[in-house]
Amino acid sequence: MALIDKLADKLQRHPKRVVFPEGSDPRILQAARSFATRRLGVPILLGDRAEIKERAERLDLRMDGIRILEPERSEDLDLFLPMIQELPRFSQFDVDSNRARLLQKNYFAAMMLMTGRADALVSGATTQASSALRPIFQIVPLQEHVKSASSMLVLDLDNDKLGVDGALFLSDCGVIPEPNEDQLADIAVTTADIAGHLTGSLPRVAMLSWATQARRDPLPPSVAKVRRAVLKAREKALVKGIRLEIDGELQVDAALVPGVALVKGVGGSAVGGQANVLVFPDLNCGNIVSKMVQIVAGARGYGQVLTGLTRPVAEISRGAHAYDILGTSIIVAAQAIDRHFLYGTEPCR
Repeated sequence: MALIDKLADKLQRHPKRVVFPEGSDPRILQAARSFATRRLGVPILLGDRAEIKERAERLDLRMDGIRILEPERSEDLDLFLPMIQELPRFSQFDVDSNRARLLQKNYFAAMMLMTGRADALVSGATTQASSALRPIFQIVPLQEHVKSASSMLVLDLDNDKLGVDGALFLSDCGVIPEPNEDQLADIAVTTADIAGHLTGSLPRVAMLSWATQARRDPLPPSVAKVRRAVLKAREKALVKGIRLEIDGELQVDAALVPGVALVKGVGGSAVGGQANVLVFPDLNCGNIVSKMVQIVAGARGYGQVLTGLTRPVAEISRGAHAYDILGTSIIVAAQAIDRHFLYGTEPCR
């Protein structure tokens, strides 16, 4: 069974509320209808009520089980205003400026998430990544012991011999252009944390490079950075109490194919040939590879799911289809389910 279907089964028993700032977008409406129809929880659409209902009618979509919220008419606006005034980033602005900020749907949605009025947030369908990410990074705090937020893409593949029954977690594919070794360590650990949460399996993290366990002296700087990041990620995982296996630097074939891992001398590694989390050395690699796999191989990709934050958030592509948005919504909603209710108390396998 595909990861998305497994998580949907869990959500039917533990439904969640997902807020969509771009509530009138046709793809959001279609994804919200599917989310509600499958009894996964309550989609919350932000926007003009009349416009949303008109578009839903044109698409022949029912609106039962879906909540529509107009920020400018919401009682929560006056509740959120003093809260945002107290945040250090916004304390220097006057009340009118912060009220105008809250009327921007991405800010309003982030405040809904932080105050428990929504369990997860999905944005980015109609805005550039920077515009969608800015309110999130300004309002949603980082996890303890994490200095950098990043993102991951979940590939749900037909080949169940790859990853966790066909599920592969790729990062960072959307946020940090040139991560340093500390940022790579954060990316590795926070992605592994979500992968373990969603699958119940032990995260096996491959820190990717163009070389596998290079023996050059001196090491090329890009390879040396990855190698140092592996050591820092292991330390960070211990501090955060996250179980994982991590190895690097590895080429992607050595990370995914057992025979190649054996030939390249990493067959005895707990990661070589059996990785389920792939960490790219920079955004060029991550973004290009993730898009190419989806287009050329026809793989289903869900995300970007933001990592390192205290709340479940996704920033989707403007080119996303309704099914991609639904899958991404299922992932972030499942993140909001306590691990005990997802896979019990058994240790990662």
